[in-house]
Amino acid sequence: MMAVQAKKNPMPTQPPEVRAHNFEEVATGYTREIALAEAQRCLNCKHAPCISGCPVNINIPGFIGKMKDGDFAGAVQIILQSSSLPAVCGRVCPQETQCEAKCTMGIKFEPVAIGRLERYAADWYLSQPAQTISTDPSNGRKVAIVGSGPSGLTCAGDLARLGYSVTVYEALHRAGGVLVYGIPEFRLPKSIVAQGIETLRRQGVNFETNVIIGKTLTVDELFEKGFDAVYIASGAGLPMFTGIPGESLNGVYSANEFLTRANLMQAYRENPVTPIMKGGKVAVIGGGNVAMDAARTALRLGAKQVNIVYRRSMEELPARREEVEHATEEGIIFNLLTAPIEILGFNDETDARNPKNGFVTGMRCQRMELGEPDAGGRRRPIPIPDSSFVLEADTVILAIGTTPNPLIKNTTEGLEVNKRGGIIVNDAGLTSRENVYAGGDAVTGTATVITAMGAGKRAAKAIDAQLRTQ
Repeated sequence: MMAVQAKKNPMPTQPPEVRAHNFEEVATGYTREIALAEAQRCLNCKHAPCISGCPVNINIPGFIGKMKDGDFAGAVQIILQSSSLPAVCGRVCPQETQCEAKCTMGIKFEPVAIGRLERYAADWYLSQPAQTISTDPSNGRKVAIVGSGPSGLTCAGDLARLGYSVTVYEALHRAGGVLVYGIPEFRLPKSIVAQGIETLRRQGVNFETNVIIGKTLTVDELFEKGFDAVYIASGAGLPMFTGIPGESLNGVYSANEFLTRANLMQAYRENPVTPIMKGGKVAVIGGGNVAMDAARTALRLGAKQVNIVYRRSMEELPARREEVEHATEEGIIFNLLTAPIEILGFNDETDARNPKNGFVTGMRCQRMELGEPDAGGRRRPIPIPDSSFVLEADTVILAIGTTPNPLIKNTTEGLEVNKRGGIIVNDAGLTSRENVYAGGDAVTGTATVITAMGAGKRAAKAIDAQLRTQ
């Protein structure tokens, strides 16, 4: 009997000293040999607890079993039954807290690297000649999808396969939503997203960009255009701020704005033309994945020093461990148990850009210690008296979360939302309006890609069930 390999096969990556200065993908992916070796670690459990950890319920033992036999085509077909974007999920999903957290191997050893295997299978599939995608015959029904992020794309793909005529409306000039404008190139190449969207086009999904639902068209006007149902997957693009003094200074960005500029203005290309500052010192407020993305993007855009400022300890830091490790290797400085209390600046009356607001010179911070747990179960940060200090910075990026944009809520009569602006839905994703569904970050606020995809799948199933009865 062959001995069990206790540890995952490591993911090959660019050396930190090299990747910190380019936007090429950090993780270079498994080779065929590594993928086959990792697949052999799967125990093919009878009860498959890993499936319950996947928000879209991929048959994980099924696709890994195919990979063990070298049948990558078969593996991909199993994945595609549940996920429209496996190459995306294999890169950005937090498998360590989802499917891999329930892996039986993880009881005694490291869990199977499910995400890395999914990525390998998906990349293999994308390297093959484009295949014909089978869909059900047209049923004559039309569905509008608002937003082309992971939730909208998933819902669109599932409905197209069922014979619906699907049109996806995107506010920006390129389809992909947060996958394109929010996640940096070094974590998720734009070409991967483009291939996923092209697959949906081949399924018959239509995409209309530069259309802002709530402004260019309203939800009511979509029904007037003949759509039988609408799925709102507009995300959570409204940034949150701290309210500390100095947030209006020049050189202060929300992470949403900073990453959108970097991505849509193609700052990841050589010699880009973009107004984002290069050089100097950058301070990023926050500790989630978006904070890591903003910090690592700033470094690649030429920042001499990048500081993460987070008011709790490393143990409470919400970002993925892999992203934190990569950021640390690349030289990002973590100022933990530290809270910003004021952004500092000076006025330059000779500068014609905006002399009234001034320009960032630094940030006054306060040392913290952890007290008793708050209502959410996390230990509450408490200021340490007489511990303030000034952190030098030319740019400050706030990465403390986002909320849904109120535009659709304000232009759609009878659409109920909660106090944070999230659209209220039932378990099937149905809103307070007949035949109007919603899901993803527009409902929950900022969450993961795979969680949004799960909402898209549930909504597609509910829309199909409802329209077949009408």
